[in-house]
Amino acid sequence: MPGLDVNDTTLYYEDEGTGPALLFLHGWGTSGRTWGAQLPGFVRDHRVVTVDWRGCGRSARPSRGNTTSGVVSDLVALIGALRLDRPVVIGSSVGGTFATELGVRRPDLIRGVVPVGAPGYWPSTQAQAQTELVAALRRDRAGTVADWVPGWYAPGTAPALIDWTVRQILDSGVYIDEHQATAAGYDPRPALPGLQVPIHYLHGELDTAIPVEVPRACAALTPGAEVSVIAGSGHMPHQELPDRFNAALRAALARMAPATRAIP
Repeated sequence: MPGLDVNDTTLYYEDEGTGPALLFLHGWGTSGRTWGAQLPGFVRDHRVVTVDWRGCGRSARPSRGNTTSGVVSDLVALIGALRLDRPVVIGSSVGGTFATELGVRRPDLIRGVVPVGAPGYWPSTQAQAQTELVAALRRDRAGTVADWVPGWYAPGTAPALIDWTVRQILDSGVYIDEHQATAAGYDPRPALPGLQVPIHYLHGELDTAIPVEVPRACAALTPGAEVSVIAGSGHMPHQELPDRFNAALRAALARMAPATRAIP
């Protein structure tokens, strides 16, 4: 299996296609498999890389480095090792946090950011809820995940998709809970006015985990930022309504291209 040794861990990744590079980042506890409905179309005209970030999927599960800084450092190493030419980074949920932070910290390495259902500043307004979630995960991980995950999806989502998400999370390493424990201390808003790469938020209309007002508030702080709302979708639009999501992502990439060319 394709593995890359970085920062005292091993990351699983897949790398297919040719053309402008796209780097897809999954959400908390899942894996690069969540982008399965995007790969066949985008590999036709892009170089597409998916990675299971540390602690998740087919990657190693170290007890250290499970922080935003740790994951961003891994991504910097991955981009360098694979010689990715300034990819657009698409990140689901907390993967959108990693993508945004990569844009803030290393704009020289990437061409743009597409957060998908990203939490933005929302957990910082829900400190007590985050504390209770972490305690519940420690007390009854299986039951907590099984109760929590269905709310990520819009009504009518196939139960098999929800069950698959639960299984992925329960198969991930427990050390990734540190991301939930520290989420209440994260707020990207002070850095957004200085963001030097294009950013286009994609967000489900029916997302109850992260209200659509969050990306709109973040975009309002960021010069040139845009928001596209995917009708009928919850927190995971790339899985719930992949055709709508893929069309929205292609449109976002096309709109970001002129801004990318303008950046020296």
